[in-house]
Amino acid sequence: MNILHLRYAIEVERTRSISKAAENLFMNQSNLSRSIRELEQSLGVTLFRRTSKGMTPTPQGEEFLSHAKRIVAEIDKVEALYKNGGDGKIRFSVSVPRASYIGAAFAQFAGELPEGPAEIYYKETNSLKTVNNLLQADYRLGIIRYRKTFESYFKAMLHEKDILAEPVAEYACRLLLSAADPLAKRGNVALSDLSAYTEIGNPDHYVPSLPFTDAIKAENSEFVNRRIYVYERASQFEILSKVPRTFMWVSSIPDDLLEKYGLVQIPCAADERIYKDVLIYRRGYHFSPLDRRFIELVHAHKSVLDLKEE
Repeated sequence: MNILHLRYAIEVERTRSISKAAENLFMNQSNLSRSIRELEQSLGVTLFRRTSKGMTPTPQGEEFLSHAKRIVAEIDKVEALYKNGGDGKIRFSVSVPRASYIGAAFAQFAGELPEGPAEIYYKETNSLKTVNNLLQADYRLGIIRYRKTFESYFKAMLHEKDILAEPVAEYACRLLLSAADPLAKRGNVALSDLSAYTEIGNPDHYVPSLPFTDAIKAENSEFVNRRIYVYERASQFEILSKVPRTFMWVSSIPDDLLEKYGLVQIPCAADERIYKDVLIYRRGYHFSPLDRRFIELVHAHKSVLDLKEE
């Protein structure tokens, strides 16, 4: 028995479902079932029974889970106390996609930091670099973005690298362009209306197991042949506001940014792509109070922008 077994059992109890718990833990269902069986065998008791209400703890299971929750809570407390290295410095790091609602959440988070020495890292990049930052550069949290069509590729990659994940947002792209553009006044924009426009984007799309050229091709709009690739969000907004007939696909943008750059965002039912933003962290990592506050603010800003709830 180890701490992961305790967390697995707690998640099964919370969801009342092996399949749902496995999904939340980004595990294979059979691996989770095997882990629960191994835990039961090591304890010599049956923890769960399948009932009409799902996976229900047995009386011995309820007793065990009560102890397990207390143990996990104490471990979380101890790690939160000492993970800053004992020097009293506030430390926080996260690697995220280029998303305005996440940027707004981080700005509020930074404004709430307590007084004293601090070392804060906020990196906007693609999903591959976010995963590498988590595994190799000692970033504690990451948020990755992927097209829902490719979800199975990402789940397999995260499972292989022993990374856990939690859903943050699911959304359809919105069309972003200058408020002065003729299309800004339309209630419905067809994809063919954009054929003479220049698409603003970034060229660092990544899908596990897919060649880079195929990942780029899957993301590029088929109806345009003019593109400007820009890595930095503010520069993208400047181009959209100053260069006629340019557009960009985005998640929701806060009103203050739209007003600042003179932009509008328009829902476009003709574009059927759905994207997911997913919080990732290494297995065995436990959130600090700062981590929890940042995650809370991300969800709060997502809700304000009416991104679809999971």
